[in-house]
Amino acid sequence: MQLTHYNTNFKKHKFPITLVCDNVTNAPNIGSLFRIADAFGIEKIILCGEHIVLGRKMAKTSRATEKVVNYEIVDSATKIVECLKKENYQIISLEITNSSKPIHAFRFSNKNPIALIIGDENFGVSEAILKMSDAIIHIDMFGQNSSMNVAQATNIAFYEITKQLS
Repeated sequence: MQLTHYNTNFKKHKFPITLVCDNVTNAPNIGSLFRIADAFGIEKIILCGEHIVLGRKMAKTSRATEKVVNYEIVDSATKIVECLKKENYQIISLEITNSSKPIHAFRFSNKNPIALIIGDENFGVSEAILKMSDAIIHIDMFGQNSSMNVAQATNIAFYEITKQLS
């Protein structure tokens, strides 16, 4: 028998992870990020940028999870990352660079809370934030494309991080 929202027996758990979205503005992606954050027990989402719209298109993909996931909207991702760094968060950016490490080979620590930084749908995580990062991780890819949708990549990252922290 297939289980429903009402008869699953998943144990609720909050992980000390904050998702920082560096100028992610696509409404369906934002909705998906809320849904993923709820599914993985993420503590908070911080949406950064000047054109963050939480409307009908976002709500359609979020499936009302924006009502249960703690979030805030701010102008500057750089300022938020600076603040989180001062609060002893591990700043981990999800981006492909010449020095990034494959996510499956990276060991996540539960000694300090984690700020996972994801970037703009077209330009990725800003150079300024990459320079502030304690680590830069990527997802190995085996096809011709060198990137994937930001919500899908975040989903994979949350799976790996929460698996290691459990």
